[in-house]
Parts: sequence; C-alpha cells; structure tokens
Amino acid sequence: MSDGMTDEEKRRDQLLAAPDAVEEDAAPRIDVTQREGNVTRIDIRDDAPVRPGNPEEQPADD
Repeated sequence: MSDGMTDEEKRRDQLLAAPDAVEEDAAPRIDVTQREGNVTRIDIRDDAPVRPGNPEEQPADD
C-alpha cells in the first residue's frame, strides 16, 4: 500500500519530527550517482553540516 509520499518526503518528515528540529536538519548530506552497469557512488556533500571522520584533523587532499 502506498501512502503517496516519495522517499525524500518521508526522510524530511522523519527528520523534522524530532523536538526542536529545524529545516536545516532535513538538508541533504549525500549525493548518490548511478554509473554504468551496477555501480553506485555515494559522496558526502561539501556543505554537509556533519561529516564522517575525526573533526580535529584536516581532510586529506585526494
């Protein structure tokens, strides 16, 4: 059974349901790209407020 909401709408609703949630909490944090064949690339967005890794270290230039 479909509730008529897209996955993005469901994500946004869930993230904004918490007490004291603000619109910025629902901002996208990753970019997903489908490539040739069955390859999916997931990148952490540069403007993501929370990023994986040690916050005390500078990121390595690749």
